[in-house]
Amino acid sequence: MSHSHAPLGWPDGLRPPDAEDWVPAASAWLADLCPPDYRAHAVITRHPVVLARLAVHHVAACLQAQRAAVGTWRTDMAGAVDAGLLDPRAVDDALVALEVERARLLAAWRGALLVEQALRGVRRAARL
Repeated sequence: MSHSHAPLGWPDGLRPPDAEDWVPAASAWLADLCPPDYRAHAVITRHPVVLARLAVHHVAACLQAQRAAVGTWRTDMAGAVDAGLLDPRAVDDALVALEVERARLLAAWRGALLVEQALRGVRRAARL
């Protein structure tokens, strides 16, 4: 039996697409990327390719929302700072948190794309 390798950008902890029985774990990972209410719809949970496409869209929308939040953050929080409701350091700290979240979302989006492609039979070069 050959040793399995995941392509660059493959989600950490997820078995690669050439591993035996990788689809159930990939489906669970994809479901965790989506809104919880998606689990109530059998058509979504029963078809991993549907789940993957929806996960890609959902994470992309989260990235768009994150970018919008960063773009207006200081202006959005100015009133709260001026009113003494928020320490100015919290505004900066939140921006740092949003950048960390951006990195997480980018990795999740890339991973979801790779999982979707693997579910469709596309195979990428393995990372070494």
